[in-house]
Amino acid sequence: PAVAAAMRLGAALSALRPALPLLLGLSLGCSLSLLRASWSHGVAEERCLAPGPPAPPARGAPPEAADGRPGPGHEDFRPRIVPYYRDPNKPYKKVLRTRYIQTELGFHERLFVAVLTSKATLNTLAVAVNKTVAHHFPRLLYFTGLRSAKVPHGMVLVAHGDERPIWLMYETMNYIHQHFGSDYDWFYIMQDDTYAQAEQVKALVTHLSINQDVYLGRAEEFIGGDEQARYCHGGFGYLLSRSLLLKLHPHLDSCRNEILSVRPDEWLGRCIIDFLGITCVSQLQGQHYHTYELAKNTEPEKEEEEEFQAALAVHPVSDMTLMYRLHKQFSRIQLDRVYQEIQDLQMQIRNLTALTPAGEAGVTWPVGINAPFLPKSRFEVISWDYFTEQHLFSCPDGSPKCELSGASKADVSEIIESAVEQLNRLYQPLLRFSKRQLLNGYRRFDPTRGMEYTLDLLLEAATQKGHSHVLAKRVSLVRPLSKVEIIPMPYVTEATRVQLVLPLTVQDLDFVANFLDMFAMNTLDTHDNALLTLLFIYHPYDAQRVGQVDVFAGVKAMVGELEKRYAEVKIPWISVKTEVPSQVKLMDIVSKKHPVDTLFFLASVWTEINMEFLNRCRMNTISNWQVFFPVHFQEFNPSLVYRGEQTASSNTDFLRDGHFDRHSFAEACFYNSDYMTARTKLAADILDRDEVLESMEVFDVFLHYSGLHLFRAVEPGLVQKYTLRSCNPRLSEELYHRCVLSNLEGLASRSHLAMALFEQEQANST
Repeated sequence: PAVAAAMRLGAALSALRPALPLLLGLSLGCSLSLLRASWSHGVAEERCLAPGPPAPPARGAPPEAADGRPGPGHEDFRPRIVPYYRDPNKPYKKVLRTRYIQTELGFHERLFVAVLTSKATLNTLAVAVNKTVAHHFPRLLYFTGLRSAKVPHGMVLVAHGDERPIWLMYETMNYIHQHFGSDYDWFYIMQDDTYAQAEQVKALVTHLSINQDVYLGRAEEFIGGDEQARYCHGGFGYLLSRSLLLKLHPHLDSCRNEILSVRPDEWLGRCIIDFLGITCVSQLQGQHYHTYELAKNTEPEKEEEEEFQAALAVHPVSDMTLMYRLHKQFSRIQLDRVYQEIQDLQMQIRNLTALTPAGEAGVTWPVGINAPFLPKSRFEVISWDYFTEQHLFSCPDGSPKCELSGASKADVSEIIESAVEQLNRLYQPLLRFSKRQLLNGYRRFDPTRGMEYTLDLLLEAATQKGHSHVLAKRVSLVRPLSKVEIIPMPYVTEATRVQLVLPLTVQDLDFVANFLDMFAMNTLDTHDNALLTLLFIYHPYDAQRVGQVDVFAGVKAMVGELEKRYAEVKIPWISVKTEVPSQVKLMDIVSKKHPVDTLFFLASVWTEINMEFLNRCRMNTISNWQVFFPVHFQEFNPSLVYRGEQTASSNTDFLRDGHFDRHSFAEACFYNSDYMTARTKLAADILDRDEVLESMEVFDVFLHYSGLHLFRAVEPGLVQKYTLRSCNPRLSEELYHRCVLSNLEGLASRSHLAMALFEQEQANST
């Protein structure tokens, strides 16, 4: 039996032998986990029960308060939940949200710039600063001691009324704290005889910690003062952090009364040192504030010193011309740096691409620019537009040939000039090229990289010995997409009231009922902030018989029913007698009957109003800035599209069974004030020639007689059912032609028309 038991034990061990490493690892891991848990609990208990002060934090760890929460220096970096408590004894008050989310989250703008100027330099050096670097800073104000000073164009000036330098500095610091102290992280103070490299200053503040008291500039010693104390020289500008400004503000009055100084920069430096104990530094957190002092009769174009090229601020600048020359020189230096950086990056791309599986064949042209778009089907092929120096053979209006003018002509001229310049740079001094003629030109816009050009140039090549030869050469160029910028737009809300204007003729009577039903369902039932005004357009014959037979009596009855159903709603109407219903003339009548701040939506009877579009109308229309002309979605003729089949219901089929009607400009969103301004300019241009208005639409008024942005975009929320519109032959030829094209293109797609023709031919053949 013992032998049998030993044999069974050996067989069991041999069976478990492959699993022994796994079992040993699991047991060892569990043991270590238990030991670590017991140690951590023991340490926690000791910390909780041990008397005496807490242990100091480790080096680099953030300070914490006694209750374990973040210390006072880190309140901007640790999230904290603010509990909401409502006092039941107080009446409920609606909470007003801020306009911008960054205000609610407590975000600050990065940099504020203050320029100190005077009576003698306001119209000279201050203007030069404004023309050279002001547009590079996010916010820049000029401060002077003049009373009621005349402000040069394009400048924001704050006048304190006292030209004493110390008083000007005191009032400026007070003004900055009061109006901008809670909005910006950094404050840059400079004089108008200082040239500052705006991009370098902005790059500097991005590398500095906002949670530290900073007094950064060109450090200078006080005359007869402490050797360790330094103030920042005002001529070279200096940088103050928000935290330092907040701490300094309570002591400004004491500094004004107790500190005597002739120079305002010394006065400010002494105030900061005496009350905050902070001295000016020229280097902080690894960042250097480089400056350069200009000598008399300096030639900026000849300055090649490294100290000059690295300078953030240059002082003193004696006149406007020198300011402009400095700006030109530093712009050239910055441009050379960018070109050199591009070449270095291109070389790195070539070296790295050679190590990829594609090898050198994977290098795209130009190096660093995205490769051309590769279409996956013939429908994605980007077509080339052919052009010459005089004509374009792909015109916006669809005509086969049109004259090259405006921006297109300037674009072609610049591209040809650039091509010849690049050829000369490549082949000089052996050859020099001059353009004879553009034989062929092709261009296309690739959304992945930019505008591409292919030019066939007839060139004359001259050698160093004077020999010349005429040759044809093909060149390819790319105008790449540059850095995308966010255009600042004025603030708008979705709470603005929209005034719908609906012109109606006799031909529109069959569609009014559907329009009013949709208006009631999508705006009145939902209590949307929208009103409706009807414009009844009577033919002269119908206007004479309105006492006996009113062609719009049925519409007026429908309006009466709506007003009974919705007691708080009033739908006014305006009656107009005309043979030619010009959109501009009709809008003139409506405009006079509404306030100037009214937001109009000029609608058509086939439009199906919905809340989604009305909100986009509000957001895309900005008073004194932008008007909105949506491109509605026009459904095709169902008898041609479905041919007796059931109508498709999915979104994909819906978009396929119609098209965006780019020929129609009937719908528009704009403010009455903007229309009145443009209409006044139009009246001054045409004088008393009212017949010109019959050939114009509201779109033409804004396009030619206003400086506003015209935003025209497809609008999937604005859908119109198919109907054959009646085109008035009394309108201008262009308007009548657009109406006919809209009817023809709205019949069906090419595939649907082809199928209908095919079925008709089959039916005729049988």
